Amino acid sequence: MRLKFHTLDVFTEKQFSGNPLAVVLGADGLDAARMQKIAREFNLSETVFVMKSENPAHNAKIRIFTPGSELPFAGHPTVGTAVLLAELRASEIESGGNALVMLEENVGVVRVGVRHASGAASDGGAERISFAEFDVPKLPQELGPVPSLDDIAAIVGLVPSEIGFANHKPRRMTAGAGFLFVPVISVEAIGNATPNLARWNSVFGSSGSDVGTFLYTGETEKTSADYHARMFAPHLGVMEDPATGGAAAAFGGIVQLFDALPDGTHRRQIEQGVEMGRPSLISVSLDVKDGKLSNVRIGGCAVRVSEGEITI
Repeated sequence: MRLKFHTLDVFTEKQFSGNPLAVVLGADGLDAARMQKIAREFNLSETVFVMKSENPAHNAKIRIFTPGSELPFAGHPTVGTAVLLAELRASEIESGGNALVMLEENVGVVRVGVRHASGAASDGGAERISFAEFDVPKLPQELGPVPSLDDIAAIVGLVPSEIGFANHKPRRMTAGAGFLFVPVISVEAIGNATPNLARWNSVFGSSGSDVGTFLYTGETEKTSADYHARMFAPHLGVMEDPATGGAAAAFGGIVQLFDALPDGTHRRQIEQGVEMGRPSLISVSLDVKDGKLSNVRIGGCAVRVSEGEITI
């Protein structure tokens, strides 16, 4: 059996930056064990397997795998897959129009709007650049207790005094996938963070209770960004992720929890992947009504990089 695949760089306008993604088409004949082996072979933070939708009104059913396990939902696979399917099928994207892509994920149906961004990258990158934005499948919810400050500092290679800024404190939050959110005092401190695998397993167990640990700070390298972030998930085979849309989805709850935004729509930009040499930019839009989040949207650009066939 030969299956077509594409790779894309997500949350970036330039090839060879952002978060790489593999998308395998026509994967209906594959079971979970085979999908996991293929994801391990690609060895990217996530690989998507596209199948026929259960509801004919939707575009596709997808399953998302890290090199170590399956995820119910993730942001950069959602953005990248929607861009790819829209570009493969729709002439309106080529002509600068918009498209709506409906993806059946394990977390539920995710609606993704895709629009073409005109113009080629100035450094000779891909000519086709598309932007995708989706409503999070579940509003952010706070999870259970967090590890102690000493344990958190130890697992990410920092000292306790570097954890926290303003009124931000570590919290666990989910919007379909759970993360431990760790505020860090500065860009310099977050740049020095390094996962301590021995302590990681002793604190979280070998599997971990959340998808990963998301470090963020209010200091940024680019003036266009509001937060600078890193994400570690060594228990899933992802030592560090260049851009984490699933965490950005839950991060909307963190912003509202600590910043208490007024009613209206608010936009935040997260820069990530800088320390890896794969800079990424994630857009987070927050709708607040009566002092509570009513909707969160995650957006970013994606560019195609390669395509081919994998023999199964």
